[in-house]
Amino acid sequence: MQEITADNAVEYLQHAGLVEGPAVAQELAGGVSNVVLRVTPEVGAPLVLKQSRELLRTRAEWRSRLDRIWREADVMRWLERLVPGVAPRLLFEDRSNYLIVMEAIHRDHVVWKEALLGGQVDLSLGDSLGTTLAEIHSRTWSHPEVAEALGDAQAFDELRLDPYYRTVAKAHPQLQGEIDEVVFACQTRRRALTLGDFSPKNILLTPDGLRLVDFETGHYGDPAFDLGFFLTHIALKGVRSGRDDDRCFQLAGRFWAAYAEAISPVVEQDPDFARRCVLNWTGCLIARIDGKSPVDYLNADQQQLVRQFVVESGLEVADSIPAALAALQARL
Repeated sequence: MQEITADNAVEYLQHAGLVEGPAVAQELAGGVSNVVLRVTPEVGAPLVLKQSRELLRTRAEWRSRLDRIWREADVMRWLERLVPGVAPRLLFEDRSNYLIVMEAIHRDHVVWKEALLGGQVDLSLGDSLGTTLAEIHSRTWSHPEVAEALGDAQAFDELRLDPYYRTVAKAHPQLQGEIDEVVFACQTRRRALTLGDFSPKNILLTPDGLRLVDFETGHYGDPAFDLGFFLTHIALKGVRSGRDDDRCFQLAGRFWAAYAEAISPVVEQDPDFARRCVLNWTGCLIARIDGKSPVDYLNADQQQLVRQFVVESGLEVADSIPAALAALQARL
């Protein structure tokens, strides 16, 4: 495999016929599992090149198969077909070098994670994102073609179930039974396209609206994981803000309310869906403290608060997401 970097990306794209004339390549930050480059030619639209790396950039050793990039390409194609405009368009694939090229997001965009950490909490985004995720889930719910095309969940296992849940079970053996239940549900309660990485770092705010990126963990699975994963990110930022600033908890509440309203017609036959959302939320909470990819913005006391909240109560801290969020907020 030819490893593409900022030094040789322009030459590679010129040779592939995707760029003509001079261009500038810039590595984009934020992820741990791939090389992502924005290439801006003097003539023509900018592009983003993404190439898999087997060894992830984390403190603990963490590997994932290179061909997960093709799952990302598959998910992008399905999103373009079923929920057009929510993700960049796929432009090119190079199977021998495990890379894809897509259209670039508007340069004047903001990575939502950075805005949140900077104290910019727009509560209306909770409504928009809840509706967007519900649209993705509902349009792929019990969809036989999506189920067949995206049924392989190995990358999700390598990048989520193992480094998050199984790693936590080793650190906190008292949670083993509940962790096993959550893992089993993720593997068997397959309902819809599950992104596996619906988080603020992959949500871009552009002049044209919200855009989502990074789909290598996407698969046909249990969408309850997406709810737990996303709400973990928002709640942990609420922990970071402290008890005098409850905007992130308000945001999480509005997100859940918008999602629940929009998804309700399709989850009527899945009565324990809300419970699985809670279990995935607490599972992801403790995973972002004691898993292979801990958050880097909480101090030691805040980490311990979250750890105690989950370990003392177990994963089933409440019977609904609103009650679970309120229970964590009360700990502050």
